[in-house]
Amino acid sequence: MTPLHWIGNFFREQLLMIPLPVVRGIFLTLLIVLLVWVLALPPAITTPLGKPRRLATNLKTWAALSLIVQILIYSVL
Repeated sequence: MTPLHWIGNFFREQLLMIPLPVVRGIFLTLLIVLLVWVLALPPAITTPLGKPRRLATNLKTWAALSLIVQILIYSVL
């Protein structure tokens, strides 16, 4: 085995020691932080120029909806 194999095995063993519920919590926290950031964006940035401000044209609404669905799916699985 080369030294790169030993380094790779070391990192693999270290990462396997992390419990899966911790990884799941970190992943869900990342999605929740992303949702908060999306909701904090002003509507002027998320609405296309020249279009009237409606619910269907605001990209923030659809991004938040997709993040909420992802959070629900990954919290159940």
